[in-house]
Amino acid sequence: MPRAAAKPKSATYPRTRLRVYLAEDVMLGPGKADLLEGIAETGSIAAAGRRMGMSYKRAWMLVETLNGFFRQPLVAAATGGAKGGGAALTPLGVEVLARFRRMEAATVKACAAEIAALQKKRAK
Repeated sequence: MPRAAAKPKSATYPRTRLRVYLAEDVMLGPGKADLLEGIAETGSIAAAGRRMGMSYKRAWMLVETLNGFFRQPLVAAATGGAKGGGAALTPLGVEVLARFRRMEAATVKACAAEIAALQKKRAK
């Protein structure tokens, strides 16, 4: 059973959470986006996974899922050696991450008035 991603430390409620179903068994959501962002920032699948509290195996599996869905990989990984391996987002990976972040921002904006109305109905 997959382990749930850690909640953001600064999470505020209520909030939206976008998940895009790319195919029946392939989703792109905040967790995979955070993993891609972590790979871009650290240059490592393992380090990005550790930042999120997940194993290398889990992080690699998520990367493989995304890489397998798109025509070109989102993450290019170099095998280890004397200097160790590494990973980087491909141009497509950068594009997919940017598009997802824009969709997240648009979702928040689109839902803001309705969420504010729900907040007014909240019990004290």
